[in-house]
Amino acid sequence: MILTITLTLTALIALNFILLFTSCNKTSKKKVVQRPHVIKKNVGIAMTNQLPPTQLAATGS
Repeated sequence: MILTITLTLTALIALNFILLFTSCNKTSKKKVVQRPHVIKKNVGIAMTNQLPPTQLAATGS
């Protein structure tokens, strides 16, 4: 019983490795280096609506 399970698992693992090495998912060896296009925007200072330090916002609690 244990011998049958061991032989079955060994055969399945061997089949798995055979399929792994003979798979058709080959990638090309060419390396295409493309530089990303950088878009620069003129970023100014953004105005935020902040409360003065003495005035606190309502928290609802």
